[in-house]
Amino acid sequence: MDGVGSKVLNVRVKALKGFLELVHGNLESAESFFQASRDDKGCIGNAALSYGEFLHTAGKFSLAKELYQKAIEEISANKEFADPHNLAACCMSGREVQLAATCALGQLEGHLGNFSEAEEIDKGINKKRGTFWCSHHLNVGTVLTCIALMFRHKAKMLAPSLRLSLPELPILIGCSLDDMDMTWLGLYRRALDLLKAPSLESEGTKADVARRDIVALDRGAYAEVLCVQQNRKYEGEKMKNWAQTAWRNHRLSLAEALEISELSSTVPVIDARISRAL
Repeated sequence: MDGVGSKVLNVRVKALKGFLELVHGNLESAESFFQASRDDKGCIGNAALSYGEFLHTAGKFSLAKELYQKAIEEISANKEFADPHNLAACCMSGREVQLAATCALGQLEGHLGNFSEAEEIDKGINKKRGTFWCSHHLNVGTVLTCIALMFRHKAKMLAPSLRLSLPELPILIGCSLDDMDMTWLGLYRRALDLLKAPSLESEGTKADVARRDIVALDRGAYAEVLCVQQNRKYEGEKMKNWAQTAWRNHRLSLAEALEISELSSTVPVIDARISRAL
């Protein structure tokens, strides 16, 4: 392998190691692998997305946005596969990485309070997902969860100014998706159905469920609304307890992951490649 190829591969390997540390919530260890790779030739595609997610979780939103856009644009221009060294170092298709980067960018715009931009991105994802997966694929549940959480965040930001309680907002803050319920609660229900969420009677820690983080986020957010409704409070508490038990993120508690304020720099980031909350 020539010097250029070796350097590209080295960047990719470090990005993968950094990503693994990020998955385990070790931001300091992750940073040591991502350092000085932002402008490197090998920092495209998967590497750029992983580095962007690290910056996103670290609260460096502007830099994260640049990396997400870099991943999306370069794959769109086929730069991911223009160099054989890049092709050799890639571990998944460019289209999958592009969709994951777009999903991450939508989350970032939501965290920044740029809801119009986030909605446009999410609408684009919703239209394109059919070209990647069938309508009942588990990954569709992950994408719908990202969209639902964005609308929930938007609703919580609007609640004080509108003098409405959170349960009243799902009717007001709709999601213009043609094929499903028009409220974010409908998105949670659809996501949980696609993710094949187990019965609430099962223990969260022992339940055999794929994409456990995503199911816990869905149920935790859904339970928040149910708990303030007198006739569904018991169901909500049961759902909340299940979600808290199933949650396995080492960096944030479930409550912290769901409590995003306008000034918050500590946010969860859902990686659509592996369906995990970072």
